[in-house]
Amino acid sequence: MQKENSDALRRGIRDGMPICIGYAAVAFSLGIAMRNAGMNAFQGFLLSMLNMASAGEYAGVQVIMADAAYIEMALVTLIANARYLLMSTALSQRFSEKTAFIHRLIVGYCITDELFGIAVSQKGYLNPFYYYGAMLVAIPGWSFGTALGIIAGNILPAHIVSALSVALYGMFLAIIIPPARTDKVVAASVISGFALSWCAKYIPLLKDLNAGMKTIVLTLIIAGAAAAFFPRKEESDEA
Repeated sequence: MQKENSDALRRGIRDGMPICIGYAAVAFSLGIAMRNAGMNAFQGFLLSMLNMASAGEYAGVQVIMADAAYIEMALVTLIANARYLLMSTALSQRFSEKTAFIHRLIVGYCITDELFGIAVSQKGYLNPFYYYGAMLVAIPGWSFGTALGIIAGNILPAHIVSALSVALYGMFLAIIIPPARTDKVVAASVISGFALSWCAKYIPLLKDLNAGMKTIVLTLIIAGAAAAFFPRKEESDEA
């Protein structure tokens, strides 16, 4: 059993290395945004260490920059990270019934899109030590990448920092464009998000809200409309 866990840990580290490299690059751009929000390298490192979620973390930073209330930060991050509730539920089904609760709890700390992807692709029951191996390299890549981004933001000239700030938006484009090309509902939701975000500057009830609350309201409106008018059909057992 010990050898099996050791082998699984090594495989997890091996499969997690490309994720680590990708995380470091994205987190570097996130660090630039944190630097613009007035955070230092240690604060950025700690935030990324405790919150392994790119979209949720970026949304939280935007709320900090808007000097919004704690309740708004809680709501924004809850909405941005809601998909991890579904991933956690799906991933829990991949463990053997004999898997101890403590293993499930540790894995739940670091469920991300990429780690979820390599975990569910494993054949048979998922060995938690495989996931631990991927976590061992992914978490430092994300955390140290953020700290390096903040440090670089404090050293580099202002015009370069401004240019690097745009890189993070490229990450979000990489997330939304592929599904939008194959799913008309996703494409319509994305376009509606851009359009309503622009209109929110002029709509009487929305223009006076801060950025964090606008994000909450628009997300609920767009996601709610998509779910109500274009619900996902359940796949058959055979499919």
